[in-house]
Amino acid sequence: MLKKIILPILLIVMTFEISAQVSTSAVPFLLIAPNSRASGMGEAGAGLADDVWAQFWNPAGYAYQTGSEVALSHANWLPGFGLSDLWIAHTVYKQNVPDLDGTISAGLTYLNLGEFIRTAPTGPEEIGRFKGYEFALTAGYATMVFDELALGVNVRFIHSRLAPFGTAEEKGKGVASGLSFDLGLMYRPRIVMIPFTDIDFGNRLSIGVNVSNIGPNLTYIDEAQADPLPMNFRLGFAVDAIQSEFNNLTYILDFSKLLVRRNSQGKTDPFYRALYYSWIDKPLSEELRDIVTSMGFEYWYGSPRLIALRVGYFYEDPQYGNRKFMTYGAGLRYDVYGFDFSYIDAFEDKHPLGETLRFTLMIRWEGSPF
Repeated sequence: MLKKIILPILLIVMTFEISAQVSTSAVPFLLIAPNSRASGMGEAGAGLADDVWAQFWNPAGYAYQTGSEVALSHANWLPGFGLSDLWIAHTVYKQNVPDLDGTISAGLTYLNLGEFIRTAPTGPEEIGRFKGYEFALTAGYATMVFDELALGVNVRFIHSRLAPFGTAEEKGKGVASGLSFDLGLMYRPRIVMIPFTDIDFGNRLSIGVNVSNIGPNLTYIDEAQADPLPMNFRLGFAVDAIQSEFNNLTYILDFSKLLVRRNSQGKTDPFYRALYYSWIDKPLSEELRDIVTSMGFEYWYGSPRLIALRVGYFYEDPQYGNRKFMTYGAGLRYDVYGFDFSYIDAFEDKHPLGETLRFTLMIRWEGSPF
């Protein structure tokens, strides 16, 4: 379906996810939650990361996994805009390699922006058509560094094709490529005694930290107009509140913050400065309001796990994005196959994220049951 809109609308779509932040970035599609399972739990997962989608949430989670797994995910993106050819797809593969003392992974994310009409600067007449898209190729590795601590890293190639020309009199193109990397840690203690009790939460608690999309600015037209990558910090917790043969309940909680900053001259800080200064460029109360909170519950029934129900909540401060929504999801596991779906309720009519549906298919093999 042809979208009869001009280039500025494309740019609005591309920056929607973080447009209300103090600083915007290039390629915000790298922040979109890829899988239905995590999406159904409020788009949280840095402390869980116990399946193939750990590549996005926390690559260190791979170090605790065995066997092999492949997954596919698809969603019509921003359905509130009513654009049928705006969609995003993900695929990811992981393989435990004993000879490397760890797990390797590979993934592809593709955002289709559809076909656009280019109009003349002086009028509405059509002078051409073009297609927009973005994709990222990611490779990762994770290993145990201590008995209870894992390390994971990703390296990513990014390509963004917003338009094959510049705007107005600019001579460049809306096309750019770049590299980034992620760094994750996960801690799963074997013994965690609750004070003044005999209750041990060992092997039932995990804590994860992931800094993603670390890398140099992305240049479309020239260096002076380069845009930062959406470098993102995420701290996550996961607790197995109930563990039994047939019933299991997990609670997860994530805190995340976009590490993008413009200095007093209006220029974007390079990533190595933004890593530090994006935490201290505002009063503490404002910095805390800039943190996004997401949480959720996952209930599993069956031995082995068969059916899952999920619910979650995502909250962003009104002055820093104002995204607030409930998420719901369900899952099914049979033999080596897994299927999940999720749904977003954005609390208001015609919200761009409202009624977003994600579908995910997974396959595991080589002695790695769900």
